Amino acid sequence: MEMTKTVLYVEDSQDNRTLVRRVLQSEGFQVIEAEDATTAMQAIHGHQPDLILMDINLPEVDGYSLTSHLKLRPELRNVPIIALTANVMRGDRERSLDAGCDGYIQKPIDVDAFAEQIEQYIPRKR
Repeated sequence: MEMTKTVLYVEDSQDNRTLVRRVLQSEGFQVIEAEDATTAMQAIHGHQPDLILMDINLPEVDGYSLTSHLKLRPELRNVPIIALTANVMRGDRERSLDAGCDGYIQKPIDVDAFAEQIEQYIPRKR
């Protein structure tokens, strides 16, 4: 039996968090939410996420800086961080990847394909 996968979603918009939580929970994921860098760090201390979804436009500390910080932590080095953002200008994808993101998904999400998009980044536990 496969363990439930835990996703930390760092997003300042309550509406976006609610949508993503509903979509992922319906597919069997556990979703932990954080609205900024501070609550994200607190959530990480309480849980070891299998994947982190990172909004780029966060208050105080942006998603690029938070991703770079998280990737320096040994316990998170192998946790995929996926930029989930409305930033779709030329260079935004590359900037996300340069900051340490392992993938990039544009908002608005495709609710029918979203869980599948997420699953391709989560390593299978043996």
